[in-house]
Amino acid sequence: MKQRQQKKLSHRLFEAILSGDARSAKALLRSGASPERRNADGTTPLYLASVQGDADVARLLMEAGACPDTESSGPGSEGTPLCAAACWGHTATVRELLAHGADPNLREDDGTGSLPLDWADNGPHPDTAQILMAAGAHSTTESHPAP
Repeated sequence: MKQRQQKKLSHRLFEAILSGDARSAKALLRSGASPERRNADGTTPLYLASVQGDADVARLLMEAGACPDTESSGPGSEGTPLCAAACWGHTATVRELLAHGADPNLREDDGTGSLPLDWADNGPHPDTAQILMAAGAHSTTESHPAP
């Protein structure tokens, strides 16, 4: 596929994700939009879907090949998809990411930052924290009782 066409499809995919349009996102992925192509700022599609709590779009992206642990690098959009979903308490998205192999103990910022459970605790989002702990997540403080 030509680079120009891929760029156009990617732009439309980001628009679909922003508007929560899973149907359009699915059609764009079927048309060849890359599930991992970053926007001009460095944000990944899966990070955007995760921070918005759109579990359906997150699932579509991962089924199309998006890696659940790829870190986003856009301004204001830095981090892993799991940290993004945990930060906002998006439990359905956290479940989808974990079901598709997201590492519950992967630190963001290239391994030097916070853990998903830290974000859930700081929310505070106890339901999200419980899901992460059940998946084997740890926090930097480790003050949690066993799930």
